[in-house]
Amino acid sequence: MKYELESSGHSTFLLTFHLVWCVKYRRRVICDVIGDRLKEIVSTLLVDAECSLLAIETDTDYIHVVFRAKPTHQLSKLINTLKGVSARRLFNEFPQLKDKLHRGHLWSPSYFIVTAGGTPLKLIKRYVEEQREK
Repeated sequence: MKYELESSGHSTFLLTFHLVWCVKYRRRVICDVIGDRLKEIVSTLLVDAECSLLAIETDTDYIHVVFRAKPTHQLSKLINTLKGVSARRLFNEFPQLKDKLHRGHLWSPSYFIVTAGGTPLKLIKRYVEEQREK
């Protein structure tokens, strides 16, 4: 198996992650328009953080993101940024979201993240891209 390794001044690495987080109370508030905007926001934030986006898709109450990061990234800070900034921007652009959620929280405080080293990346990407079709 051939890996697409990355490198920096002092390290060679391949850090691929599959991240999922849900809307608070699993409310089904992510329609196509909001989902598309959410994907734009998350994509931009990952680029700004110098991460590589590999796949992204939403459903009505969650988002899947497959990305590559560097060893210097602090995952908890990156995830908090993705969730916090996306929530603020979506609430500003779609104020009707606040009516469907209590106390102004868009995201559940939890998330799921796993390294994507054991499963072929092609399968993970296909799984994420097919989420809206379920």
